[in-house]
Amino acid sequence: MAKHIAYVGLDVHKDTIAVAIAEGAVHQEVRFWGIIPHQMPSLRRLVRRLTERYEAVEVVYEAGPCGYGLYRFLKGCGISCKVVAPSRIPRKPGERIKTDRRDAVTLARLLRSGDLTAVYVPHPEDEAMREVTRSRESAVTDRRRLIQQLKSFLLRHGRPYEKGTKGWTPKFRRWLSEQRFEHPALQLTFEEMIRAIEEADARVARLTQAIRDHVEHWRLAPAVRALQSFRGIRLVAAATLVAELGDLTRFDHPRQLMSFLGLVPSEHSSGDTRRRGPLTKTGNAHARRVLGEVAWAYRLPARVGRTLLAR
Repeated sequence: MAKHIAYVGLDVHKDTIAVAIAEGAVHQEVRFWGIIPHQMPSLRRLVRRLTERYEAVEVVYEAGPCGYGLYRFLKGCGISCKVVAPSRIPRKPGERIKTDRRDAVTLARLLRSGDLTAVYVPHPEDEAMREVTRSRESAVTDRRRLIQQLKSFLLRHGRPYEKGTKGWTPKFRRWLSEQRFEHPALQLTFEEMIRAIEEADARVARLTQAIRDHVEHWRLAPAVRALQSFRGIRLVAAATLVAELGDLTRFDHPRQLMSFLGLVPSEHSSGDTRRRGPLTKTGNAHARRVLGEVAWAYRLPARVGRTLLAR
């Protein structure tokens, strides 16, 4: 017969899920249910047993590499579910033992006491766009690393490029095409490095085009277009910001948005003494990086050119 409310803590891993249940009464001990396979049949069986036994079920698990698939499955079954950041879970100072069982029990107990703050779970379409923009960001980082490796190789063998350029410019590529090494092994290494950079260029171009193609049909496309009216913000930057921030209406005040971005100063105050330090940088690093890059456009006086006027 159904009774009470169940607060369920899940410690989720790739292959297994540890389950603990705290019933409605605060004085009741949290019960460890067991460990189940991380597979759909086992999850459906768990949901069926919980819903048959309890009037209401609330579930929580830590954000991690398994993503939000479990959250969406539980919500689809009509079960209330929260995802919490591991860094926001209260820990006892003296705790030195960590097991799946303990983690699940802790989550269930804290969910029952109301001491957990849920993270924002993105819309599936927003998450898909975020994966594309982050993939492009990784591709750009890989290309930058490959170019640095090539320049280090040239410097080691007495071929530094001394024209004052910092980028992968046409002039630099023409200069590279003129370089030859006497030893076949060095020449092969040199050519493979250039080929790797060209492949990285092609990857960045493909992902950039993918962003351009998918933004047109994205539900947040109006926000992307609106952001491009600002100086320094073009398509990729705008799409990255919107994909990382998601639904901006979830922020009740600009201070919450700045805190999410890690753009608020740290503070250590006591009594009459107020000490403010550097930015906390505890929020979304991807969006913060983009904002830092586009902010350079505002170091110069405003000028509306053809490109900005068209946007």
